Amino acid sequence: MVNDKTILVGVDGSHASYKATWWAANYAKHAGYSLQIVCAYSLPSYAAVSFDSSYTAVGDDHAAHHDAQEILSKAKAIANEQGVDAQTLIVTGDPSSVFVELSRNYNLIVIGNRGKGGLAERLLGTTSSSLPAYAYCPIVVVPYTDDEGNLLHLNNYITRVAVGSDNTKWGIKALDIAASFSDQWDAELDVIYAVPANKNADDAETIAKYTAELDERIAPIMAKYPDLKIRKSIIPGNAVATLTKASRNHDIVVVGSCGRGGFTGLLLNSTSQGLLQHSASPVYVVPRKYVEADEARAASVEVVEEVVETVSIDELIQEVPVERASDQATRELEQAIDPNASDTGNDR
Repeated sequence: MVNDKTILVGVDGSHASYKATWWAANYAKHAGYSLQIVCAYSLPSYAAVSFDSSYTAVGDDHAAHHDAQEILSKAKAIANEQGVDAQTLIVTGDPSSVFVELSRNYNLIVIGNRGKGGLAERLLGTTSSSLPAYAYCPIVVVPYTDDEGNLLHLNNYITRVAVGSDNTKWGIKALDIAASFSDQWDAELDVIYAVPANKNADDAETIAKYTAELDERIAPIMAKYPDLKIRKSIIPGNAVATLTKASRNHDIVVVGSCGRGGFTGLLLNSTSQGLLQHSASPVYVVPRKYVEADEARAASVEVVEEVVETVSIDELIQEVPVERASDQATRELEQAIDPNASDTGNDR
């Protein structure tokens, strides 16, 4: 059963995951969605490097569970600061596998990127690289720092949305989602069409061809959202470089991922060059499996999936009500995740 009005955010004790919690709570409040915060861990990995980067006894589930509760209490405090009373959950299992399985049941999953040390680097870093390729729902990857290691400030109100546009069904779905997202925030939508950079790129006939293609893709969006402010850009060059540049002056970048080739090759095959690793704003990824499932529902046919032996998430997931962290701890967290945390006003 899909929780269409619920956002899930993953935390692991890293500042990157708390920043993702801030973004998810802010969006949940704006959209009128509920928020669930989940901490997932597997004991072998936890035993090697615990949540606080210290060592613990192999198989010490009690210690791991206690640390998870501490992490959730801090994340809950971050959500509370945004006016959101989040549900807190603990799941035992490999985080990458857990989040892929959970993605079958949620409207959106939010995770942090660029966690440093401990489980943040070992587990959530892995999750942020693999989840967008295999998830069954859209994924938002929230950056923590820029390429120079400087803390990134995220606005709490979205005014500009960029979307990478191509003529694949993944790209078309991304465009539709970006338009809906922009309409929801009353934001401007920049539709960016990255085309091959060759000697004909500036040719009038070539430009006219690309313009016609882009206009055709945008036409249904304009009809569906007649009041939406849309800006179109046709830019010769690498899509990752183009969208990374756009991330510096947009509040979010939306892109489709087909799971093989296309944007996926650009986004996921290189941890050093992909958009997910270099974006200065959150990246909203529309995965292949999500698009295929949506198509199947529209066609009223059964979705055929690979048969794999897995343990039911229902057997692993546990709701853990926690007290929110102290005000002092919350203030320290806010300072750690946002350079403008002490500022007031709606542009935080």
